[in-house]
Amino acid sequence: MHELTIAQSIIEIAEEIAFNEKADSVQSIEIEIGALSGVVLEALEFALEVSTKNTMLENAKVDYTNINGKAECLNCNYSFETNDLLTFCPKCKAASFKIIDGKQLRIKSLIL
Repeated sequence: MHELTIAQSIIEIAEEIAFNEKADSVQSIEIEIGALSGVVLEALEFALEVSTKNTMLENAKVDYTNINGKAECLNCNYSFETNDLLTFCPKCKAASFKIIDGKQLRIKSLIL
C-alpha cells in the first residue's frame, strides 16, 4: 500500500511549511489527485486518517479534488478525456497517445 508512504510525505511537507510559517497547526489541506496517478483515493484517505494522529494535521480538514485524465493522440493530435491508460483514440482508434493531464498528486493549498 504505497498510499501510506504518500500520506507520510504529505504530512512531512505540510508540517515543514507550517514550521517555516511559525504555525502551530494546519487547519485545512487540499490535495489534487489525478485519475491516472495510480493512487486509490479511499486508501489515501484511510492512510491520512491514521497517520495524522499526533501531528500538526491531526484536526485538519482534508479536501480532495479529482482531476480527470486527458490524453492527446500521437496519430491525429486529437485531445480526449480518459481515466484509463489502456485506451484508444475515440477519433482515429489509434492506441498511441501521450498523457497531458491526470497523473498529478499534489498539495494544492494549506490553511494554517
